[in-house]
Amino acid sequence: MTAPSPGEAGMRTDLRPATAVVAGLVRGVRDDQLTAPTPCGPLTVGELLDHLAGLSEAFHDAAAKTVRADGGGARVPDATRLDRDWRESLPARLAALAEAWQPAGAWTGTATVGGGEMPAEVAGAAAIDEVLVHGWDLAVATGQRFPGDLPALAPAIGSATAWVRTVAEAHPDGLPGLFGPPVAASAATPMERLLTLTGRAPSWTPPPAA
Repeated sequence: MTAPSPGEAGMRTDLRPATAVVAGLVRGVRDDQLTAPTPCGPLTVGELLDHLAGLSEAFHDAAAKTVRADGGGARVPDATRLDRDWRESLPARLAALAEAWQPAGAWTGTATVGGGEMPAEVAGAAAIDEVLVHGWDLAVATGQRFPGDLPALAPAIGSATAWVRTVAEAHPDGLPGLFGPPVAASAATPMERLLTLTGRAPSWTPPPAA
């Protein structure tokens, strides 16, 4: 992950409302949906769940200023890595991620994640974006509602949008490993504006079954 200069994008934000929402969505996924497609490129629902588990661990360690042996690089999503009790273990990882970013010190100095070192506040903003956007991916892929209008999510959506806009302005054609180029789509709400900046159409629906 290549992180641009933080500018005004990096802001200390409570991740707990976002991780709580996504934890609820995780628990709502049915076993028969694990092979379903998602808006996140070629990832299936099961692969997306593994990606959420991996990023939760990587950004948790970034907050703790722990340098992982893999440099915090994103692992290739693999649904076979899911814990047998993933409906409980993944929400626990998400909760731990949010708690790791609660201390003010987590947002200061530098952090190593995504295979590189960056200002900690940028890593925090990226973590917020990952949780929110992949939470939305999971929701629409499994027929659940993502509560983007929830007042408790407004600060997180604002922080993520500010950071993503900084990335989009520096990389108008998208940034491999992060997200695609912004899409021209109707965006009536703050969450929808965040989605379009990450290359997603808020109106996405699963393709018809073959």
